[in-house]
Amino acid sequence: MSAIKRYITMIKFEHTIFALPFAYIGMFMGFKNGIDIVTLILVSIAMASARSAAMSLNRIIDRHIDAKNARTKNREIPSGKVKLKEAYFFTILSIIIFELSAYLINELAFMLSPIALFFIITYSYTKRFTYLSHLYLGATDAIAPLGGYVASADGLSAPIWYLSIFVMLWIAGFDILYALQDREFDAKNHLHSIPVKFGVKASLHISEAFHIIGFLFLILSAYTFGLNYISYIGFIAVAILLVMEHKLIDPNDVKKINLAFFNINSYISIMLFITFIAGKYL
Repeated sequence: MSAIKRYITMIKFEHTIFALPFAYIGMFMGFKNGIDIVTLILVSIAMASARSAAMSLNRIIDRHIDAKNARTKNREIPSGKVKLKEAYFFTILSIIIFELSAYLINELAFMLSPIALFFIITYSYTKRFTYLSHLYLGATDAIAPLGGYVASADGLSAPIWYLSIFVMLWIAGFDILYALQDREFDAKNHLHSIPVKFGVKASLHISEAFHIIGFLFLILSAYTFGLNYISYIGFIAVAILLVMEHKLIDPNDVKKINLAFFNINSYISIMLFITFIAGKYL
C-alpha cells in the first residue's frame, strides 16, 4: 500500500462528506455578489486540511485505546502500517495548510482559526472524562458552516448559528448511535459515553431527541435565511432519512449501525447541500 493511500485510509478521507457540504452551505449562504471561485477553492483546502488534522490527531491520541479494541486494533497506527512520527508529520503539515488557507481567506477567518484548532486538538480527549463527548464532537463539526460563512460574508449572522446548532445535534445524535457498538469496551476501559452512562434504550431516545430538536433549528435556519419553498421539500426527505436511520439501528448488529452511520448520513449531508442551494438560487 502506498504512503498516500495509507494516510487517506488512516484519516477516513471519505468521511469528509459529512462536514464539507455544510462548509459549502455556509459559504454559499454568505455570498452577496455572486460566487467567488478563489474563496471556494480556499474553503475546500481549509476544510480538507482541518479534517485531516482532526482525524490524524484522533488516531494518534487514541492509539493505545484502539490497540485494545477488537474493532479498531487493525487501524493504521496500532497495526504499524503508519509510524507514529509519520502521523505527527502529517498532522503538523495539515495544520500548516489549514492556517495558511485561513490567512488567505480573510482576516476574520485567520483570527478565528485558533478556535477551530482548539476543538480539533481537544475533542479526542473528552471521552476520557465526560459522557457529553458526543456534543463536543458535534460542536467541532458545527464549525464547518460557521467557517464557510465567515469566508464569504466576512462575519456571522443568526441563521448560520441555527444551522450550526443543527449540525452539532445531528452529529451528536448519530455519534451516540455509533458508540453503541463500543459500549461494553468503553465501560471496561473507563471511557465515557451516553450509552455507557444511560444504557442502550435511553441512548436511543436521547439520540432521537437530539435529532428532533436539531431538525427544528434546521427549519429555523432556512426560514431566517429566507429560502424558498423548494428547501422545505428537501427537508421532508431529510426527515424521512432521519427516521430511517433510527428504524435501522440494531445495537446488536454492527453492520446496520455502519449502514446508518456512513450511508444514510452521507445522503442527509448531500441532500441538505442541494436543498439550501436550490432554496436560495432557484
